Amino acid sequence: MSKLSLHDLSKIMAKLDYTMMATRSSDGTMTARPMSNNGDVEYEGDSYFFAYQNSRKIADLRADPHVTLSYTGAAGMLGGPPLFVTVEGVAALIEDKAAFADHWTKDLDRYFPEGIDTPGVVMIRIDATTIRYWDGGDEGVISI
Repeated sequence: MSKLSLHDLSKIMAKLDYTMMATRSSDGTMTARPMSNNGDVEYEGDSYFFAYQNSRKIADLRADPHVTLSYTGAAGMLGGPPLFVTVEGVAALIEDKAAFADHWTKDLDRYFPEGIDTPGVVMIRIDATTIRYWDGGDEGVISI
């Protein structure tokens, strides 16, 4: 079992742009959707995403803030297996535009045309509790 530090793993995760964010829906089933972290992964394991307030994912998170994020990297060296990462955590919904600015990138303007002033936008912060990783040879668990 490998022992990557949280700092080392978060640097790798910053290169894994898209994740599937799984939440529990109102009927009790699990549902997932792609989300982009825009390379914004903090060294403490926090991940940041943006969404519209009236989206189903936000309703899911208001009812149950527990989430799982699933990342898959590109193929490893010499055609080896890619890096897989799952993050279990708790979501917080943030409506403070000053906080938005700390995590906003121009790529988000594609989805939110008025930037941080887009009506109805909310930031989702995932506070990681457990991170698991595997690349075919090394695997590990980091508890936050």
